[in-house]
Amino acid sequence: MNPFRLPHIILAVFCMAIGFAANAQTTYRWTDPVTEQTMYSDSAPPGNAKNVVRINVAGTAINDDSDLPFATRNAVAKYPVVLYTSASCESCERARSLLNQRKVPFTEKSLQNEEDKAALAKLVGDAFVPSVTVGRQKVRGFDAAAYNSTLDLAGYPKAESTPAATQ
Repeated sequence: MNPFRLPHIILAVFCMAIGFAANAQTTYRWTDPVTEQTMYSDSAPPGNAKNVVRINVAGTAINDDSDLPFATRNAVAKYPVVLYTSASCESCERARSLLNQRKVPFTEKSLQNEEDKAALAKLVGDAFVPSVTVGRQKVRGFDAAAYNSTLDLAGYPKAESTPAATQ
């Protein structure tokens, strides 16, 4: 064997090994919602898949305890939702209802004092409630169309029906 070819062969084998490892990083297991069969894939399952489990290269399940649909988990990870409210606020109740109808996990922050109001004012321009943030997007007041549009863009699944738009 030519001694000058040995480094080339070693390099080729090393590159192939790295390529195989890169392709086998994540596997998904889920239940198909129509056929109820367990499916496996190296690409993400459809948004309506049930019992989604992401398995890393070591065979360890990741996020396997969540009951949220896969699409919702992805949206929550990338674009968390925070609803800013105050006591006895009718529009706040409608905003909360819209988020609950769409089954959007969210954090609710009730404005209790001047410090809370100042923090909200810095975030959205004034201490107007309700206000919602979806990732970096901000919606001041309650407008169902604006809320739904922002949630749609973030990848949250749509609901069958949502409250009518009101300000």
